[in-house]
Amino acid sequence: MESRRHPLTSPSLGTRRELTSLHFGAPGAGGKVYIQASLHADELPGMLTAWHLRQRLTALEAEGRLRGEVTLVPMANPVGLDQTLLGVQIGRFELGSGQNFNRYYPDLADVVHDAVAGRLGADAGANVRRVREALVAALARIAPQNELDSLRLTLMQLAADADVVLDLHCDFNAGLHLYTLTPMWPDCEPLARYLGSCAQLLATESGDSPFDEACSGFWLKLQTRVAAHAPATPVPLSCLAVTIELRGQDYVDHALAAQDADAIIAFLTHRGLVAGTPPPLPALRHPATPLAGSEPLLAPHPGVIAFHRAAGETVAAGDAVADIIDPLEGRVSTLTAPRAGMLYVRELRHYATTGMWVAKIATAEAFRTGKLLSA
Repeated sequence: MESRRHPLTSPSLGTRRELTSLHFGAPGAGGKVYIQASLHADELPGMLTAWHLRQRLTALEAEGRLRGEVTLVPMANPVGLDQTLLGVQIGRFELGSGQNFNRYYPDLADVVHDAVAGRLGADAGANVRRVREALVAALARIAPQNELDSLRLTLMQLAADADVVLDLHCDFNAGLHLYTLTPMWPDCEPLARYLGSCAQLLATESGDSPFDEACSGFWLKLQTRVAAHAPATPVPLSCLAVTIELRGQDYVDHALAAQDADAIIAFLTHRGLVAGTPPPLPALRHPATPLAGSEPLLAPHPGVIAFHRAAGETVAAGDAVADIIDPLEGRVSTLTAPRAGMLYVRELRHYATTGMWVAKIATAEAFRTGKLLSA
């Protein structure tokens, strides 16, 4: 294992943060996997899972079983990790700008297309190599304007040439679920099975360029642009990027983290990136559904939230999910599932303000448009 330090742009006199990446295996000897944890710095289950992954990857490297390179960033956001206000960690939004740490990553499809135009041929593998070289060069030309920009740029540079990108997050109170690009679902399905994911949310564009879509969506956009100018030129979708939501914020547990690390290693073995026989594929807990079919249940008035159903349970249309109880007026509003689906996330707090989302259900019907992710 090699540990590398990446200094970030200094935000103030006498202050500088850095990112640390851990590198296993041999670059160029096979595929590349990039895994990062806690980009939202108040989401800590991924950081513990990364610690367990480190132990497993160290052992696999010593045994000579890594076929390629694995880059692990066990703590992807030193900026957010240091944002504690009145005893509360604020790791989702950068305090200086208010921007979400998992939004606004560089969209370089047009820049790279211009750079490789006329240089791609009939060899798909050679085309992928040329595109990755152009992408790495385009990222190297970006001059970060502040610390947040330099964090985003550094993470993109570490992941730019990866075949598989796994971004470890968690939700408030949730069953384990994941997000990926719609065309990548066949490649992602084994991962969902090994992880026991309760919901698989698919989109081609969810809005505001989150990290995973900046990695995988780049290839989809480039493929579309190349096809419009040179239809016979093959440009495969060469990065499977997945956001894995490791349940909820309070699921920081050794047993669960070890289970999730084992599932990720099983998936990498299934893909041939780790030598050995992969475990048999478990059943898929719930079918993949469109992110546009994620149904938020909203509180009609303020009150105490009392849930009827746990995250990770299937619900039928009309099932009671939660009560919103106003003890002053004595009113109770029961939130029911408008459609059948998987109750994959609940609000962690038990007090609702008017209009606040209380729970989300993954349904098969794509009915939402516009930006599909919450802030």
